[in-house]
Amino acid sequence: MKANEVHKMSDAELVETVGQLRSRLFELRTQSVTEKLENPKELGNIRRDIARVLTEKRTREIASTQESN
Repeated sequence: MKANEVHKMSDAELVETVGQLRSRLFELRTQSVTEKLENPKELGNIRRDIARVLTEKRTREIASTQESN
């Protein structure tokens, strides 16, 4: 997921995406314990995607509070 894609998402889509990514990360973690992963880099990629989405969400929160002040 690219940063440009995250910027274009609505607030609701950001929340939904974080939930989906976290559940996927959980699945991959359990899979890594029980069996070998096909692509171990995917764990890092998903963590980075979660960070991108949460950063965008927080940036919007800060911007909205600064506008109201």
